[in-house]
Amino acid sequence: MPEIFQYDFMRRALIIAAVIGIIAPCIGTPIVLKRLSAIGDATSHSALAGIAAGLVFGVNPIIGAVVFAVLAVMGIELMRKAFGKYSEIATVVVMSAGIGLTAVLSGFIVNGSSNLNSFLFGSIVAISDFDLYFTLALGAVVIIVSLALYKELFFVTFDEEAAKLAGVNTGMVNLVIMLLTAVTVAAASRIVGALMISSLLVIPVAAAMMCAGSYKQVSILSVAFAEIFTISGLIISYYLDLRPGGTIVLLGVLFLIIVTLLTRRRRI
Repeated sequence: MPEIFQYDFMRRALIIAAVIGIIAPCIGTPIVLKRLSAIGDATSHSALAGIAAGLVFGVNPIIGAVVFAVLAVMGIELMRKAFGKYSEIATVVVMSAGIGLTAVLSGFIVNGSSNLNSFLFGSIVAISDFDLYFTLALGAVVIIVSLALYKELFFVTFDEEAAKLAGVNTGMVNLVIMLLTAVTVAAASRIVGALMISSLLVIPVAAAMMCAGSYKQVSILSVAFAEIFTISGLIISYYLDLRPGGTIVLLGVLFLIIVTLLTRRRRI
């Protein structure tokens, strides 16, 4: 057995990485195609505030991340409707609130700066059994809902007005997209890092868009690409003693650059 599989923390990390490699592109695909990529950043900063709150009040940080991320996407959705054509303001406001809350709450964390840092950029040694089971549960929810609402997500992603005329409850579908984003960000915050997860929502989808010609192909390829650089990044970070979140994201960026160059050459 390879050395990497001899440690419980690495087995837990690899399982979580595999789950994140599925759920991040699942929700990242409609987000990117709806041009809402910035929502991932706003949600991740709000999740970080929830993590800080959890550390301050003695609550599991992942639960804090889920609560704050859900509140963030609900706030974004409400403000998007209020601001109308200036809906991007909502994302900036929520992101600012998340950053501000994190800054304030971090000052109350007693001897927990290292713990907070592990959520900023990810950690493979701090994953508990609770983190594993909770992430698996959240991942199952995202996968089941994404598959159950596949057609609705497809319609709303490309033509919301036509979806309404076809009888799709677009308000409900948009809310589901936002809630799944919150859950995905919270689930990935331990291993990828709250500041890194927004990249994992976007980069695999961007790479898939360079190769695929349909929504279904983008969905499948983005999951395949995400699995490649989450698992590879985790293994590399273990052997080189690097932060897993940063390693995964940089590997993804490198992968995207290579795919872009190859597809561009093919088109020429």
